[in-house]
Amino acid sequence: MLKAGRVQLRPPVMADFFAWADLREASQTHLTPFEPQWTLDELSKSSFRDRIKRYQRDAKDDQGYAFFVFSDFGRELVGGISLSNIRRGVAQAAAVGYWIGQPYTQRGFGSSALAAVVLFAFEEMRLHRLEAACMPVNAASLRTLERRGFSREGLARRYLKINGVWEDHVLFGLPREDWSEARFK
Repeated sequence: MLKAGRVQLRPPVMADFFAWADLREASQTHLTPFEPQWTLDELSKSSFRDRIKRYQRDAKDDQGYAFFVFSDFGRELVGGISLSNIRRGVAQAAAVGYWIGQPYTQRGFGSSALAAVVLFAFEEMRLHRLEAACMPVNAASLRTLERRGFSREGLARRYLKINGVWEDHVLFGLPREDWSEARFK
């Protein structure tokens, strides 16, 4: 379990299905402009089971770590955050991705979750660099990344297929040294 600010993070389990499905359904209009196109069975129990298996396999293979984000004291599911595409060897890097359900936006949950994952990545996993990509129109996410010390590093044209369309993304990076210096100022 990871903690920061007003959130607790833990890997998802099957018992989270109903809370996850309810939050995702209630947030669909809010989330779909920023996510890959949802499948017809996106919110089904079998799709969730497959997702959990993939998360577990990725963690076992040190390829990725997924967490659900819960509000204060673990009471309510508010979103999710992950480290993916973990590269060891000379890179020691990973990509960060996150989502916050519509009822919980603009309340600091995303920023707190990102702080917890950054700490986990640098202190526990001993990574050297984190990366993130964000659509230029996603002002809230841009602010969250910058607030947590990520720097804009460029623009990747038609980088990811979001809701069926290849979208440009602003690329962000956070080397461990920048995080350490900012953290202790």
